[in-house]
Order: sequence, then structure tokens, then C-alpha cells
Amino acid sequence: MTPAKPAGYRAPVIEVRLSGPDDAPELVRLREVMLTDVTGAAPESDGWQSNAEISLRQRLSDGTMVAFVVDQPDGRRLAACVVGVIEHRLGSPTNPTGEVGYVFNVATDPEYRRRGYSRACMRALLAWYRKRGVRRVDLRASSQGEPLYRALGFVRTRDPAMRLSFPSD
Repeated sequence: MTPAKPAGYRAPVIEVRLSGPDDAPELVRLREVMLTDVTGAAPESDGWQSNAEISLRQRLSDGTMVAFVVDQPDGRRLAACVVGVIEHRLGSPTNPTGEVGYVFNVATDPEYRRRGYSRACMRALLAWYRKRGVRRVDLRASSQGEPLYRALGFVRTRDPAMRLSFPSD
């Protein structure tokens, strides 16, 4: 059970901002943090980071990707982030426009966890989707992240995910 807050308690205000291309290196760093948490081992440095940074810079600039972030108190690094895109699929009875928000790269630096930063970033992204008329939002949840997503209204789907990876030439 969560202890009661003292009378007059006010939760600290979390300042979330829309990320820009200059945040790309930090977004990649936080992606590494997230991937390490999910897999249990740090990802190899085989060039993916520079490719991810280039892609982030371009896509954050042209608006095909969006990220919301919380800065660390000193402003030098990011404490938390979430990245999302709008995918364009065929319409269906439950989603006439076919637009689907996809959330990925929800990450918080370990020393800044349990402060509501990821929740604040997620709320900003969900508001961004709503403003654009997106009616469905998908994500893949780690066991650590699932309670947050459930609290925001996400539910498990019955459709199992499948993947095919082609070998590099």
C-alpha cells in the first residue's frame, strides 16, 4: 500500500518537451539503456548507433518521427524519452483511417527512474496522437513497462507477433 501524502503535498512538475534533431545522440544513448534492460546485456557497437542517430536526425527534422523527452536537472543529458511514429495502413471497420500510432524507445536513465518521467513522456505522446486523430496506438511492452502501459489504458491483444529477418548481404 502506498503511504498517504502529507496535507498540502504537491507532486513536482515534470517538464516534458518535444525533442529535436540535436537530441539524437541522447535518444540513441537511452535506446542502448532500454535494449540493455530488455536483453540483459549491452548491445554490440557495430555501427547501429551512428545509423540510428542519422535516422533520428532526419526523421525528427522532417516530422515522420516524434520524440518527447525530460531533461536531467543539469540539462546536459536526457533523463527519459519516448519515440513514436504514425504508420499508414489500410482502413478497417475498427480503424477507418488506417492510421496507427506506434510507440517505441520508452526509456529512463536508471538514476532517474520511479519519478514519473516515462509516464509524463507517454502522456505527451498520446496527446500528440489524439490531436492528429490517431485512434489506435500499438507498442510492445517489456515486463517492467507493462504496468505503466496498463495504467495508461493499453490492453494485451490476442494477435501474436511474428517476424522474418533477411540476412545481410
